[in-house]
Amino acid sequence: MKYLLFLALLFFPIAANAKRAPYDTAIFAGGCFWCMESEFQDLKGVQDVISGYAGGPERDVPPTYEEVSGGDSGFKEAILVRYNPEHVTYQQLLDIFWSNVDPYDDKGQFCDKGSQYIAAIFYGTDEEEGLARASLKKVEDKFKQKVATQILPKTTFYPAEDHHQDFYKKNETRYKLYKNGCGRAQTLEKIWGDKPSE
Repeated sequence: MKYLLFLALLFFPIAANAKRAPYDTAIFAGGCFWCMESEFQDLKGVQDVISGYAGGPERDVPPTYEEVSGGDSGFKEAILVRYNPEHVTYQQLLDIFWSNVDPYDDKGQFCDKGSQYIAAIFYGTDEEEGLARASLKKVEDKFKQKVATQILPKTTFYPAEDHHQDFYKKNETRYKLYKNGCGRAQTLEKIWGDKPSE
C-alpha cells in the first residue's frame, strides 16, 4: 500500500505539469509574412507565430514559396498565431493586425503587389467573424473610407519552408533592409500614427 501511495505521489506532479493551458489560433495575412510574424511573436500570451500560406484550395502537397509568390496559386502569405486567450484576446490580436497593414491597398501591401499580398483576416468561428467585421467597420468609420482588407473563413493553413520561420531573427540584416526598402514603417506611421484601437 505504501508503495502504491509513493508511486501516486511520484507521478502526480508530472500529470499536473503536463496539463497545458488551452490555446486558440488566429490567421492573418498582411503582406510579407516575415514582417507580420515579428509583430506578434513577443506578445504576452502568444505561444508561437508561424509563417505560411492560407486562403487557397485544400491540397495533399503544401504550396511552395515560389508557387505563392507567383500570384496564381490562390494562397496568400499569412501567419498563424497560437495564443492563450486567458492572457491575450482575439480583439487585441485584431488591433495589432490593423496597426500593421495598409487597409486601403487593394493591390497588395506596401511594395509587394498581387493577390497573394492582399491583407485578410481569416475567421474560424461566428464570434471571430463578428469581431473581425466590427473591427473593419471601426476602421472605416475612423477614416471615412472603404477598407480593402478581406474577411474570409479559415481554410487549411500550410506552414512555409523552414528558412522563412523566424526570418527576422535568423536573417536580421536582410530583414531590416527589406522592411526599410519596402517603406512599411513609413506608410504605417502615415496611416495610423497611433494604434487603431486608440
